[in-house]
Amino acid sequence: MTPATTRDERARRLVQHLARLDAGAAAAPDSVRMVRAPGRVNLIGEHTDYNLGYVLPVAISLETWIASAPRDDSRVAIVSLQEPGEQDFDIDQPGPPKGTWRDYVAGIVRMLSERGVRLRGVTAVVDSEIPLGSGLSSSAALELAAAWTLSEALPPLAPMELARVAQRAENEYVGVQSGLMDQFASVHGVAGAALLFDCRSLAYSTVPLPNGLRLVAIDTRSSHRLASSEYNARRGRCELGVARLATRYNGVTSLRDVTPEMLRDSGDLLDDETRRRCTHVVEENRRVLEAVDALRAEDLDAVGRLFAESHASLRDLYEVSSTELDALVDIAMRVEGVVAARMTGAGFGGCTVNLVHEDALGPLRAAVGREYPRLSGRDAGFYVVDAVGGAGLLDA
Repeated sequence: MTPATTRDERARRLVQHLARLDAGAAAAPDSVRMVRAPGRVNLIGEHTDYNLGYVLPVAISLETWIASAPRDDSRVAIVSLQEPGEQDFDIDQPGPPKGTWRDYVAGIVRMLSERGVRLRGVTAVVDSEIPLGSGLSSSAALELAAAWTLSEALPPLAPMELARVAQRAENEYVGVQSGLMDQFASVHGVAGAALLFDCRSLAYSTVPLPNGLRLVAIDTRSSHRLASSEYNARRGRCELGVARLATRYNGVTSLRDVTPEMLRDSGDLLDDETRRRCTHVVEENRRVLEAVDALRAEDLDAVGRLFAESHASLRDLYEVSSTELDALVDIAMRVEGVVAARMTGAGFGGCTVNLVHEDALGPLRAAVGREYPRLSGRDAGFYVVDAVGGAGLLDA
């Protein structure tokens, strides 16, 4: 979708595509269901979610939309405006994963069916603004939009339950061992605010974004390999650290329970790599809570410092940054009016997240456009986004 495309124009385009696939959609436009689900950017709290820690995501105005028409059978016939070819399967037997975007739809079908949610056959068209491989949760947005599309009754489930079902689809069907943050943010998004989410208790609260600041995601356009062996290896190191620390400290069941003092006093239990991975997670949890306090107090100097500390830790201790991510952070922080910048998401590519004064948007865009291609050999994606509400019907 181009920046000039309005919501009405986008909806009209989707319906026109749907009508070419299903004559009933043209004959009975009232039968068309239009849903949306936002992507997310995480302000701070990286690789803490699967360690049952704290995260601070924002549901953003880059969204996935699905227009659908009901069918008389139990088939799902779905196409994407971004990917070639039609995907087709039966909701009663979605079959094994195929290694394509279809798996996120089929996975949500399987998990909703196991929860006893009544599903419907549909012909559907998907349109997504969320750049693939950017780390802005295109997969979670597709899962949630699919859930709202395929469920007979709406909403499909209570919000947190729906987020957990979508996470199961990604973990157990697609095979990506992600935490709950992405699905949580896409379900629970609040306009104008970030969400402090406790990944253990599942409690959350809103954190308004400071007035006068804009949220900018800058995409390295370097492959973001969320399901890569490197991601799973880091998760494994965290689990190893917990297992070893639990032999000495009662009550340690996740890195959420670990203190800096425990890490300092456990030189005989942890090898250097495991210690570095665990140290990042333990300190990142602290940074999330401090960032929430700083945002609520509009202490922008503290926000900038915490973002910088987080990025350095992800680069040096967790080792999930990249040359491109480091370059974008460096470029941004040399622009007057940029409050904070860091990598966001799982790493190995993807995006940076930036908090920027309105009058610095132009200079930041110009600096990225001028300097990043020289350093990386490619242009960056530049997305000024708003914090938006969670998944649901388009007119809700």
